[in-house]
Amino acid sequence: MLIYVNGFLKCGAPLVPFFSSHKRESFFTKPTPSSLTSDPRDRVYFNNKLRYSSKSIQVVENSATDMGAKEEKADNAALSSYDDAMDALSTLISRRRGDRSPTLGTRDKLEQVVSYLKILDLEDKIKELKVIHVAGTKGKGSTCVFCEAILRNCGFRTGLFTSPHLMDVRERFRIDGLDISEEKFLQYFWECWKLLKEKAVDGITMPPLFQFLTVLAFKIFVCEKVDVAVIEVGLGGKLDSTNVIQKPVVCGIASLGMDHMDILGHTLADIAFHKAGIFKPQIPAFTVPQLSEAMGVLQETANNLKVPLEVIAPLDLKKLDGIELGLSGDHQLVNAGLAVSLSRCWLRRTGNWDKIFPNGSNKTDMPVAFCRGLATARLHGRAQVVHDLVSDQQDSPGLTKTPCGDLIFYLDGAHSPESMEACGRWFSSAVRGNKSLSTPVNGYRRHEELGRDFNRVSKQVLLFNCMEVRDPQVLLPKLVTTCASSGTHFSRALFVPSMSTYNKVISGASAIPLDTRRKDLTWQFRLQKLWERSIQGTGKDAALDHTLNPDGITSLPPHDFLCGDAPHCGVPTGTHITSSAVMPSLPLTINWLRDCVRRNPSLKLEVLVTGSLHLVGDVLRLLKK
Repeated sequence: MLIYVNGFLKCGAPLVPFFSSHKRESFFTKPTPSSLTSDPRDRVYFNNKLRYSSKSIQVVENSATDMGAKEEKADNAALSSYDDAMDALSTLISRRRGDRSPTLGTRDKLEQVVSYLKILDLEDKIKELKVIHVAGTKGKGSTCVFCEAILRNCGFRTGLFTSPHLMDVRERFRIDGLDISEEKFLQYFWECWKLLKEKAVDGITMPPLFQFLTVLAFKIFVCEKVDVAVIEVGLGGKLDSTNVIQKPVVCGIASLGMDHMDILGHTLADIAFHKAGIFKPQIPAFTVPQLSEAMGVLQETANNLKVPLEVIAPLDLKKLDGIELGLSGDHQLVNAGLAVSLSRCWLRRTGNWDKIFPNGSNKTDMPVAFCRGLATARLHGRAQVVHDLVSDQQDSPGLTKTPCGDLIFYLDGAHSPESMEACGRWFSSAVRGNKSLSTPVNGYRRHEELGRDFNRVSKQVLLFNCMEVRDPQVLLPKLVTTCASSGTHFSRALFVPSMSTYNKVISGASAIPLDTRRKDLTWQFRLQKLWERSIQGTGKDAALDHTLNPDGITSLPPHDFLCGDAPHCGVPTGTHITSSAVMPSLPLTINWLRDCVRRNPSLKLEVLVTGSLHLVGDVLRLLKK
């Protein structure tokens, strides 16, 4: 059995992966004491301004285990498989996405979370955590990742809680820059599950999924004795489960925009009100430049609570001394600037600044440790580039596939108008400059590709889906116009149904479900219609029946479908659709794209995957397999 081994820097940056035939020991094997304690041989060293650790290796097993919920195994964590835990978690999903029930009041919801913390004996212990609490519409996850990487490179033991996960729930919990191990996850998971389940018989219901994951994060960070806990708000702020934090060290508000309006309100002021709900009396807070409607609410809330609120400008690249940010895109300069201020404030308020920088540093200086953190921060599914490993179908069995550069995926989970615009700018810049393709990207290194690229024909393809609670009438035109303004035009657009199910939590090693060709594709055809309107610049409905068979089953387009020219915005392409297709399933789509580049060696496909973090996670799972 081949096992995918993905090396990581201490800071969490991916190295070049390789394949090994060595079998992986079961995570049920009892660990030796030396495996859980610091070893004098585990030295941290520096090379080219990056921080490494000899133990920073994460192994991901590709094989799937048999599924089956067996809660009786919860009494003994060692006897419970990882998939048993996923099945248990799935029982906490209270409703489907998009079926929004009225939100509980602040007092009721937060008191419920506090009751769970009491059961787990965490109510007082979480007060000892030194927390950075971050809310926002876009960029809050990136800001948290930057903060974690900065403070880890300053020498602190870090805990990071983010959401959602893309491939595996353990992604939400990072210790020292790495996803928590399966063994430790199971240990803490079943400890929490057992105690909460025992209390359920006393009339206290089991928490909904996100509340459980939140208290689990606190459990992990307390038990792992982290120096700093960086906590990303799940949704909103004021009503969010993470807002049981009463005395964070510092709070941050990333960029605000229109999202989750069914929960947070339909004006920017309403949304800002919820985000500012994480402010605590007299606790310093930082934000980025906002529209006046949002900034007014943030400032008013800060004044009422006597919170010193500071607005931070985007990071000046000159301060990095030539080092590039670990997260791509010009919009990351905004998040990086916020993270630098949050980290600096955390160090000062915890009394660590003078200890780490005894020679002093003025406010404009950028410490080397900060630069290392900013350069090595990583977050899957946000401005991420993956070179697919495509081999000729006639290759001998057993030979390792080599990256050929014919199929490149650009993944960004943008799903709001603001983030879609940022995604379009990033994608246009990436494919126009192609600067990152001569260096390792997402762990894959190109081999002798630059010369051959001159003989290839590049095609930009959109792979899109979004949840029905989003507004594709805003998202798709925003993406089209943003890319077109930079001279990037999509040759084709592919619309795919979701592979993820919202009533099941899966692991990264779970088996990928078989294709179901008879899925309801009504939503995908609606997306296609909106796309054609955006491309053709007309309000007329286009013909949508070129891929729909009479029995309602969608077939795959011919392989030469991708070889046409890109239609430009506002230029009618005729009455028949030639620039898009509805695909029957995501796994079939990935295989179809691979077949296209196999059949045409001169074709280089640059595929933008966006519209949904769930879609991005599904694509990453398929590419990993």
